[in-house]
Amino acid sequence: MTTLSAEREIEHLMTLHPKGFDLSLDRVTRLLERLGNPQDRLPPVIHIAGTNGKGSCAAFSRALLEAAGHLVHVHTSPHLVNWHERYRLAAEGGGKLVEDDIFAEAIARVAEANGGQKITVFEILTAVTFILFSEHPAEAAIIEVGLGGRFDATNVVKRPAVSVIMPISMDHEAYLGDRVELIAAEKAGIMKRGCPVVIGAQESDTALQVLIETAERLDCPTVVYGQDFLAFEENGRMVYQDEDGLMDLPSPRLPGRHQYANAAAAIAAVKAAGFEISHRAAEKAMTHVAWPARMQKLTQGKLVDLAPKGAEIWLDGGHNPGAGIVIAEALAEQEEKNPRPLVLISGMINTKDQTGYFSAFKGLARHVYTVPVTSSDAGVPNDELALRAEEAGLSAEPVSSVASALMLLRDSWDGPAPRILIGGSLYLAGAVLAENGTPPT
Repeated sequence: MTTLSAEREIEHLMTLHPKGFDLSLDRVTRLLERLGNPQDRLPPVIHIAGTNGKGSCAAFSRALLEAAGHLVHVHTSPHLVNWHERYRLAAEGGGKLVEDDIFAEAIARVAEANGGQKITVFEILTAVTFILFSEHPAEAAIIEVGLGGRFDATNVVKRPAVSVIMPISMDHEAYLGDRVELIAAEKAGIMKRGCPVVIGAQESDTALQVLIETAERLDCPTVVYGQDFLAFEENGRMVYQDEDGLMDLPSPRLPGRHQYANAAAAIAAVKAAGFEISHRAAEKAMTHVAWPARMQKLTQGKLVDLAPKGAEIWLDGGHNPGAGIVIAEALAEQEEKNPRPLVLISGMINTKDQTGYFSAFKGLARHVYTVPVTSSDAGVPNDELALRAEEAGLSAEPVSSVASALMLLRDSWDGPAPRILIGGSLYLAGAVLAENGTPPT
C-alpha cells in the first residue's frame, strides 16, 4: 500500500513532537496567530463535546444539514484507518474526505508556521482543520472536541453557533478528573457567553446540574434533553418533540435506542444554530446517516469471510462503561427481534475501565475472546483482558487476533449462527476495518 504524502508529513511530525495530550490553549493560540487566525473565519460552527455520542451527533448533524441542501465541513477524531477521515470538506451532493495533496500542503504550511516550537501533533492537526475549513467555502462547520473541552485545541472558536454537550460519563480520568462533576465542568468549558447551548441526554443528574448552572452563569440560551426536547420510539418509528411540535420520523439508520437521543440532540443543535430543518430533510437524514464503527454491521470483507456461516457481525469502537451499557442494550434489542447466541471479540487499552465495560454484557454474552490491540502502545495484553472479563462475570479466553477468534468460532461452532460483537476500542475497530478491506469513505 502506498504511503500517502499527508501520512508521511504526520509521521515526520510524530518524530519531532511528543505523543499524547498536553491540555492547554497557549501553544495552539500562538500558532493560529502566526497563521492569521483562520478559526475566526469559519462558517457557523456546531461545536460538540461529551464522553459518548459526540461522533454520532456530528454524523446526524451533517446528515440533517446536507439533507436540507447545505454545504458542510466536518472535523471528527480520532480516525479509524486514515488520518484523512478527520477532515470532511463540503461538496455538492455531500462532503468528501480531504484529498491527499490538499491535506499534505496544509500540514506542511502549519508545521512551517510553528517553526519547531513545542507543540503536540493534535494541536498542529487542529490548526490544519481551521486552515482547511476557512479556505474552502461552506455554510456550516461541525467540529468535534478531541478530549475534554475547556483546554481542548478546538476550543479557540470564540462564537460558536451552538455548543453541544453529549452524554457525560467516566473516561480519561487522568486528564479530566475522577468525579463526574469534574468531567462535566471540563466539557462545559466549550460554552461561550451568550451563545446557544444544547445539552443532550445525561445519565448523571450531577453532570446535568453542572452543565445547566454553567450555561446559566454564561447567559447562554439553553435547550435540555428531556425538558425542552426529546425523542421516543412509537410503532417502530422515532418521534422528535420540541416547542415547535412533533416530527414523526423513520428510525435512525444507526442501530440502538441510544441513537434516538443522539439524533434528537443533533436536530436541536442544528435548529439552535439557526438552520431550518423541514420534516422531509429530517426524514432523509435519519435514513442516510452513516457513522463507521458505531454498531456497524459488517456484511462483506476478508474478516467476514472467516466467520461461521450465517454469522451476524457488528463492530463498535465504544470503550468505557457508559458505552458498554448502550451497546449491550442495542444488542439486547437485536436479541428480542432475532434471538442468536452472542459472542464478544474484545480488545481494549489500559486507560479504560475494562471490567466496567464488560459488566454491561453479563447475562447477555455467551463467551468473550480477548485480543491484543497491536495498533496502540497502550493495548492491554489479551491474557490480562480475559481476567478483566472474568471479573465481570463472563466466560473468557485470550486469542492472538480477531482473525484467529473468527476461525476458532467457525471451526468449533455448533448450533444457530452466532451474533458477534467486535469491540472495546476505536484502535481495534480501525484495525478491523483496514484488515477487512472496508475503510471509511
